[in-house]
Amino acid sequence: MYQTDPPLSPKETLPTMYDLPSEYPEDSGLPDEFHLFQPQLLSDTFSPPTYSADEVFVASDLNLYYDLRHTLWYKRLDWFAVVGVSRLYEHRNLRLSYVIWQEGVAPFVVVELLSPGTEKEDLGQTLREVNQPPTKWEVYEQILRVPYYVVFDRYTNKLQAFQLVANSYQEIDVTTSRVWMPGIQLGLGLWQGTYEGIDRLWLRWYDETGNWISTQLEQERRRAEQERQRAEQERQRADKLAAKLRELGINPDEE
Repeated sequence: MYQTDPPLSPKETLPTMYDLPSEYPEDSGLPDEFHLFQPQLLSDTFSPPTYSADEVFVASDLNLYYDLRHTLWYKRLDWFAVVGVSRLYEHRNLRLSYVIWQEGVAPFVVVELLSPGTEKEDLGQTLREVNQPPTKWEVYEQILRVPYYVVFDRYTNKLQAFQLVANSYQEIDVTTSRVWMPGIQLGLGLWQGTYEGIDRLWLRWYDETGNWISTQLEQERRRAEQERQRAEQERQRADKLAAKLRELGINPDEE
């Protein structure tokens, strides 16, 4: 390839998301219902106050390409969030995958939902095999340097969280079942409630006051209830006024 002076950047010379595979049919571990609903709830409630909606990208079960020396190496994350990046790829297209050398911004937080077949790798308990790509833990900690890594086991309802300190992950005390992340002014915790008709413990985002962030559906229901209450108050006021007029000998029903 012809060498330019100065040399072109990786963004200009390496594959983009349009060139890289977005899925492999031979991949195992297709999402079950929990792996669909839990990431959906995380996305629905992730709204850091320090960033506008156009500066936040969240995704689940999406390929993330991380090594410009091995452009086909990727990890498929259960859920992750990036802040300070355009919601759309180059401000115009929905992403097919997330390509680090094109985006220039690594995830701020990654969430993995444990499965029996992936538990050891998710928790950094497997070693990298010779001539094989690095493990998830190595990618998140050493390559991407993701500030927060959260792991949740829905079978035991065990929450584990790790924060990048210097060059390695340090486990965070989660005895309160909550993890506060100052950089985005949001926290992630375990919430007992009903989502998609299922009552269980869910991972959910909360704000600086400790209140759970509402989903869009919850906000719409709250607005509808507020409108119903206002309409009821107006009806009661009208009924009281009509009763008062009748006491004065005035029929409010006559024009």
